[in-house]
Amino acid sequence: MAETLFSSELIDSIRLSLVSGVGPLLRKALIERFGTPAAVLAADKYELQGVDGIGPKIASRILAANEEIDAELELRVAAEHGIDVLTEASHDYPRPLRQIHDPPGVLFRRGKPNAQDEMAVAIVGTRHASRYGIAQAERLAGSLARTGFTVVSGLARGIDAAAHRGAMEAGGRTIAVLASGLLNIYPPEHEKLADEVAEAGYLVSESPPRMPPLSGAFPQRNRIISGLSLGTIVVEAAERSGALITARHAYEQGREVFAVPGPIDSRVSRGPHALIKDGAKLVESIDDVLAELGPLAENIQREDGTLLTKPAELVLNEIEQQVLAAIDGPAISMDDVAKASGLPIHRVLSTISVLEMRRLVRRVSGTQVTRS
Repeated sequence: MAETLFSSELIDSIRLSLVSGVGPLLRKALIERFGTPAAVLAADKYELQGVDGIGPKIASRILAANEEIDAELELRVAAEHGIDVLTEASHDYPRPLRQIHDPPGVLFRRGKPNAQDEMAVAIVGTRHASRYGIAQAERLAGSLARTGFTVVSGLARGIDAAAHRGAMEAGGRTIAVLASGLLNIYPPEHEKLADEVAEAGYLVSESPPRMPPLSGAFPQRNRIISGLSLGTIVVEAAERSGALITARHAYEQGREVFAVPGPIDSRVSRGPHALIKDGAKLVESIDDVLAELGPLAENIQREDGTLLTKPAELVLNEIEQQVLAAIDGPAISMDDVAKASGLPIHRVLSTISVLEMRRLVRRVSGTQVTRS
């Protein structure tokens, strides 16, 4: 028999995650009761049924998992297609997801994470978006990307796709959370978009790579969209929609909720308007988002105790970094910035305008500037 390439802990985690009926909350309850996935899979039916929510049917599926679920096959398929498999024990498991009450036990990821991703904002909305909704999603995503935030969405038609594209067109990062496996892109016409997202950020799912898009997986994946994000922006949504489920998850996770108003006679304005009535922050521009999230983003602490860089500083080009480095201490004149940076004055002036937009510097007079 060939030696396995995967640890028994990883195999057991995958196997438990693939048991039908064992969602994130039941999995969490089982781990709290038995300690490890291996111990869960080794328990007898009476021990399993001692856990709230575990009846005879689910207990029987867990008992049969070792024989019926080929976890190693799923891991081999993932490895063959460049898909990373993460458990909560993985060092690069997304830190924001560790903080929610029902974190995914296993994640499949295609693409590479970045420190910037801890400063993420979700943009979600209807699949049946209007031109107005598409334009607003692209505009906000682009503004967030230029300010240094990663944009999270669900790769769906309409608002989600516009959010991913807006972020990428601005040269920023984006994350797509799928309800299907990463080798079974849904909707199928978004396969090219999925490839682009994997280059500009990453795709992630808690479903194994070949899993089809099951209806019950969509509401469940929405908690991951909000869980990865400091806040969620809803752009166009009917009164009953997945976007509002994402907003509800955000509230429950203690994250911020934003909504973009729309025409009062539009059906897809009802969702955002209901959120605004319930206390969501009304969004007209990125300034409304930064007013709420700026302090949060600037104080994100890594597990080693160090603070993350301000979001906007993560996406500065070489010239912008030169100008920002020259603006140190008290107010400094534009001419002195040009001398310190070695750049022509016209380049300094245009670069300062960009840094102002990113809220990294501010003018204290017509000719002087300082750090924000």
